[in-house]
Amino acid sequence: MRRVAIGVGSVAAVAYVALVGLMYLYQRDLMYFPDQIRRVPPSHYAMLADVQEVELKTADGLRVYAWYWPPPDGRPTVLLFHGNGGSLRSQRYRLKYFKEAGMGVMMPAYRGYAGSDGTPTEDGLYLDARAALDWLNTQGVTDEAIVLYGQSLGSGVATKMASERKVALVVLEAPYTSTVDVAAFRFPIVPVSWLMSDRYESLARIANITAPILVMHGGDDYVIPQYLGKRIFEAANQPKEGFWPEGIGHNDIFDGGGFTTARAFIERRYVPPLVP
Repeated sequence: MRRVAIGVGSVAAVAYVALVGLMYLYQRDLMYFPDQIRRVPPSHYAMLADVQEVELKTADGLRVYAWYWPPPDGRPTVLLFHGNGGSLRSQRYRLKYFKEAGMGVMMPAYRGYAGSDGTPTEDGLYLDARAALDWLNTQGVTDEAIVLYGQSLGSGVATKMASERKVALVVLEAPYTSTVDVAAFRFPIVPVSWLMSDRYESLARIANITAPILVMHGGDDYVIPQYLGKRIFEAANQPKEGFWPEGIGHNDIFDGGGFTTARAFIERRYVPPLVP
C-alpha cells in the first residue's frame, strides 16, 4: 500500500508540475482573447456610420486601429479601453452611448485585436494606449480634456496611463489590484506570483492618480471579485466615487446602471481646460 501511495503521489506531482509548466508557457493565451473576426470598419454599422476609423502608429512601429468620434466644443473625450475578450465590434454600443451623450469617444483595438498588428502583452498595450493619447493630442484634444475609461483588463491600462498623464477623469469598471491577484483567485493551487509576466500592478499605481476617479464593480462578479475593486477604491485619492450594484455580474455593469452612473460622474466632475 505504501508503494502504491508513493506511486500515486509521484504521478500527481508530475502532473502538477506539467500543468504549471504549461500554464507558464501559454500564460498569455490564458489572459488575452482577441476577436477572431478581423477588421470591421465602424461604417459597417448604421448607428456608427459617421464614426471614423483611425490608424495609430505605436512607438514600436505597429499599426493599431481605433474608432473615433470627435468631441463637440467644450466637451470631454472618453478614451475607452476594453477587456481581454472585447473588441471594437463587440463594444460598439459603448461608443454609441457616449457619442449620443454629446461627448467625444475613442476606442482603440489592442495589438493583435480586430486587425491591429502584433500580439498582446502588458508593455505592448501600454504602447497602444500612449499612441491613442498622443494621436488625440494631435487633434487638439489635450490630456486635461480626456476621460480614461477602463473595463476589466482595460482598467489596468487606464490606471497606468492615468499615473503618467494629467487627464481630466478616470472611470474603472470591474478593476483589479493586479492580474496576479485575479489569477490567484482563479487558480489558488498554482504559484502564479512566480509565473506571471504581465502583472498590471494597478494597486501600486493608484496613489499616483490625482484626477477624480469613479470605481464601479458588481457584487456578483465571479471573474474579478468585487473585493479587489473595493481595495482599489480604498487606495485611491480623493475625490473618488464608488458604484457597487448587487446582483450584477462581470459583463453587466455598463447596462446595469454603470453607463448612467459614469455619464453623471463625467457631467458633474468635468471641468473644460482653459484655452490659452
